[in-house]
Amino acid sequence: MMDHPIEYSEHTTEDWINVQESLKQKLILEDCFTWTISSLDMSSVENSRENNLKFIGGVDVSFLKEDPSMACAALVVVDAETLDVVHEEFDVVQLQIPYVPGFLAFREAPILQGLLDKMKQSANPFYPQLLMVDGNGLLHPRGFGLACHVGVLVDLPVIGVGKNLHHVDGLTQSSVRKLFEAKENNGKDLICLVGKSGRVWGAAMRSTHGSTKPIYVSIGHRISLDSSIKIVKLCCKFRIPEPIRQADIRSRIFIQQFKGSSSMDK
Repeated sequence: MMDHPIEYSEHTTEDWINVQESLKQKLILEDCFTWTISSLDMSSVENSRENNLKFIGGVDVSFLKEDPSMACAALVVVDAETLDVVHEEFDVVQLQIPYVPGFLAFREAPILQGLLDKMKQSANPFYPQLLMVDGNGLLHPRGFGLACHVGVLVDLPVIGVGKNLHHVDGLTQSSVRKLFEAKENNGKDLICLVGKSGRVWGAAMRSTHGSTKPIYVSIGHRISLDSSIKIVKLCCKFRIPEPIRQADIRSRIFIQQFKGSSSMDK
């Protein structure tokens, strides 16, 4: 665990856009992995057992209410079959950069990458084969949100799961709500998010029975939207998929404990 600040050099939003555009060139928007999901592909029982997706990671960052620059990043790994937590990593840092809309990755990606690098360098047997990020992927004003940014940096299949909708290409929360209420979509729990340009940005999903607030699923890296939707559905006990939900819960607990221990040290 680190409690020292992460250093950032001075950057303008133009610099950040250039970095995003550079990383964007490496983005892969289709399935690029060797594992399978047993409940989706049972064409070969032997194959599915050997090549099953085993470990799904979820990441989230929580902040102290008293000091929003103090952040706790959590990486939680769940068993893909049972959704039980098999590993967790935390890092507490003091961020030197404020949140700037559209540039969340420059605030949060370095800590998340650090947690994954730590697991990789120690050859941790629970290193995730797939990552879910509490944030958007393609569903972003420049088509390159936090999930894409992290995915390219760590070279993992990544799914972006947002709690709120970025207003992109004519898409708004009210327009999505109207789509769900439309007669032709009666009973549907999934709406494809197609912008005015005709581009598919992601999907709005009512992830549990009776849910009124959708979550927003989009491609992060090395996985298609279809596969992303299927995996998110399999991971939802509640509105938020379990890997991210557990990362959120545990990061909040951890940073409060950290705050308490820091107070006692003074």
